[in-house]
Amino acid sequence: MAEGNTVELDKVLLIANGDKVTVGTPIIDRAKVIATSKGEGKAKKIIVLKYKPKVRYRKKTGHRQLYTSLVIDKIIEPEAIEDEPKKEGIQSGT
Repeated sequence: MAEGNTVELDKVLLIANGDKVTVGTPIIDRAKVIATSKGEGKAKKIIVLKYKPKVRYRKKTGHRQLYTSLVIDKIIEPEAIEDEPKKEGIQSGT
């Protein structure tokens, strides 16, 4: 992704604003995050070593994972849902 592009992330799992925490099940409906790309990069190299004893088998490879760095511009919370009446538990007649 090119540097400066705007991204809209619509699968939000959790929003924390001070003491108010909203947790999704598994995601929060109608919540969005607007972010701007800072560019792509590569992580540190991870060494992968395969070794089998007594057979003289050694294989060394490496891997660098690509990633995109984002800057969060705005977190859009879902509209406040009207207070719904709470369902009462089932009461036994005895």
